[in-house]
Amino acid sequence: MSHEPAHHHGGDEAAGPTTIVVDNIGLLVTNDPALGEGPLGLARDAALVIEDGRVHAIERCGVAADDAFDAAGRCVIPGFVDSHTHLVFAGDRADEFVARLTGQPYDPAGIATTVAATRATTDDELLRLARRRQREAWAGGTTHLEVKSGYGLDVTHEHRSLQVASRLTDDTTFLGAHLVPPEYRDRADDYVDLVCGAMLDRCAPLARWIDVFCERGAFDRDQARAILDAGRRAGLGGRVHANQLGPGPGVQVAVEAGAASADHCTYLSAADLDALAGSDTVATFLPAADFSTRQPYPDGRAAVDAGVAIALASNCNPGSSNTTSMAFVIALAVREMGLTIDEALLASTLGGARALRRADRGHLGIGARADAVVLDAPSFTHLAYRPGMPLVAATLIDGQPVTPDDIGRLR
Repeated sequence: MSHEPAHHHGGDEAAGPTTIVVDNIGLLVTNDPALGEGPLGLARDAALVIEDGRVHAIERCGVAADDAFDAAGRCVIPGFVDSHTHLVFAGDRADEFVARLTGQPYDPAGIATTVAATRATTDDELLRLARRRQREAWAGGTTHLEVKSGYGLDVTHEHRSLQVASRLTDDTTFLGAHLVPPEYRDRADDYVDLVCGAMLDRCAPLARWIDVFCERGAFDRDQARAILDAGRRAGLGGRVHANQLGPGPGVQVAVEAGAASADHCTYLSAADLDALAGSDTVATFLPAADFSTRQPYPDGRAAVDAGVAIALASNCNPGSSNTTSMAFVIALAVREMGLTIDEALLASTLGGARALRRADRGHLGIGARADAVVLDAPSFTHLAYRPGMPLVAATLIDGQPVTPDDIGRLR
């Protein structure tokens, strides 16, 4: 059996066995109400039958199979879909984190520090660092990642960042509009022209999405609209960093542009909630960033009650959220954002898939990609109940364990 899913990093390994069964599941979360109890589609004493990397059936436990994994009564959930990450970077900004502990506010200008380090790092080293973070995410139960550029901020380095990102995932995002780089200080409109022109032309073939940081200190409403419009004309879907540092136009820009997601959403007005609720734009909350920057946490309860589609993501990056742990994100959402554990689990799986407009991820319905996580716990509630503990016994992508240790833990 392959140790890593081939399609995640270049893909020349042989396919796994045709039929696989994960048996003796004490509690199975399918996220498909047609398959079990409630919105999470809970099935008890179940077996997950996988054919050719897809969910074939949900059965009672005891299914005979040549290739069977014993879940030993543990809980199995869909793999986490982390719809907002910045895995391609070099360098360290721990000093900023320490400074914030003494009361200094988060300053997005720190992005320039990572830009300098990333530009100075070789392609091979960037790929090694990014793959190490991806494997860390797999170990924590994440089975699908979106990965952004954004630490190159010129044509050459944005392009090579996306080359690295495309070795990790097919949900790559061009984020040339992360910040105005130092060499364009006081010439922001000239930089926007570069992003919408030569940089986009070079980067669009490697990206599925375009993103813009619409925030004070970054890009304003008109600049963000121009960048999203240029991306749309190039065939890219839209995403927006919105309303992180204070109230602003980001959410409205995202909705008006038909963006798949507005991310951060720390500050949401009643008008923002109404706009999101009446749209197909997912509000993606990133509470690990609010933890690190000592910002207020978003009011997740208000968003859910207003009918807003939500997701949770890690925002893994060196400056404001240096973690790949979706379990940590869930614990924060339950403790600080007013979400129930059921809502948080849905938001970190099916919600993330919806934010990426992927119908085959984030659930274990019939025909879905067989991305599943065996928890070393009887229930998914332990993700919040036992925060910080290594609760992932095994991670399966396309029905196959992603590391040799996973195989040993399941057999």
